[in-house]
Amino acid sequence: MSPSICALSSLAPGQRAVVCGVEAPEEIRIRLLELGFVPGTPVELVRFAPLGGPVEIHLRGSHLTLRRQEAEAVRVRPEATA
Repeated sequence: MSPSICALSSLAPGQRAVVCGVEAPEEIRIRLLELGFVPGTPVELVRFAPLGGPVEIHLRGSHLTLRRQEAEAVRVRPEATA
C-alpha cells in the first residue's frame, strides 16, 4: 500500500516525498509552482527552524526556505520507508 497524501510540513526532517500538488490561494500557488513545486517532483524536508519558523527544503538540487504556512499548502506523497 502506498503512503497517503499529506502536507509537506508534516514530513520528518530527512524524509523524502514526491509533490502531488499545491492547495493555496492563486498568488501563493503560482509562486510555489514557479519555485518548482510541480507534481512529480522529488522533494526532501531538511529541517525546521525553531519556534515555528521556516522550513528548509531540498528541491531540484537547491535548498529553499519556505514559511511554514507555504509548506502546509504543498501536498506530497511520502516515499515508502523500508
